[in-house]
Amino acid sequence: MLESTRQPLVTARVAATVLLLCATLPACSIKKMAVNKIGDALAESGATFTSDDDPELIEAALPFSLKLMESLLAESPQHRGLLKAVTSGFTQYSYAFVHAKGDEFEDRDLDAAIAQWDRAKKLYLRARNYGLRGLELTLEELPGALREDPAAALAGMRTEDVPLLYWTAASWAGAIVLSKDDPDLLGDLPQVEALVDRALELDEGYQDGAIHGFLISYEMVRPGGEGEPATRARKHFDRAMELSGGQLASPLVALAESVSVVEQNRAEFDELLGQALAVDPDARPEWRLSNLIYQRRARWLLDRADRLILE
Repeated sequence: MLESTRQPLVTARVAATVLLLCATLPACSIKKMAVNKIGDALAESGATFTSDDDPELIEAALPFSLKLMESLLAESPQHRGLLKAVTSGFTQYSYAFVHAKGDEFEDRDLDAAIAQWDRAKKLYLRARNYGLRGLELTLEELPGALREDPAAALAGMRTEDVPLLYWTAASWAGAIVLSKDDPDLLGDLPQVEALVDRALELDEGYQDGAIHGFLISYEMVRPGGEGEPATRARKHFDRAMELSGGQLASPLVALAESVSVVEQNRAEFDELLGQALAVDPDARPEWRLSNLIYQRRARWLLDRADRLILE
């Protein structure tokens, strides 16, 4: 769920300066032009620092970057690049630094885990709402149409909409995972499915197999899918590994957590997570942070193996 982009800290400092200057500009058009310019720079450079080797540093830095982009969106609410950046940014921040921590807290402090999950859900929904706003720029009547006939509503989406389709689906799915007692959100699964399926149809190689990586887990809960869920999941795993050249840990962790655990296959579980830990984070610098985060997840899963898989 982590994207291959990088944003220099200097860009954020410049953006803050521009915002301060914009507040004093008398002409709305000049102010909006300045906001759009810096918004373009932030959107192009991305919302994360995925070549960094210090996840804790990124965890501390990301909130400022995300709030800065939200401030820019308040001035330019239809900036497609910023809407994509905050959708992906809040989704990734929630998964890597909030949702995952809740999972890790569960065994030793359930109250702390619940607090983390509640916060993660709110962040996922914030990301989803930004994503839907971005998609509305292509199809104004999208929200209502998506509820009535999800697949038909998305037929007009284009290849350039794939990032928003993917990150909106990912954030929405994250919220649903944390809302098993919320029937309204659970009822949104057909919309999530339509978003990710349309993204796959338009650009199955997006982000070196990110959509296939998402579908490894989703196929295990897809309602009404053809054939065995595990078979579908493994096909997406194979394609994700092919598109990433086997240098991303995330598909390996997804298959172990979503399929090996369900099938109670300890040998495969251990092998997949061992392969994930063997991935060299420095081999592809643009994936370094993602690999470090998923390797942390792999270690946590291995520590809980006896609870997850009963011999």
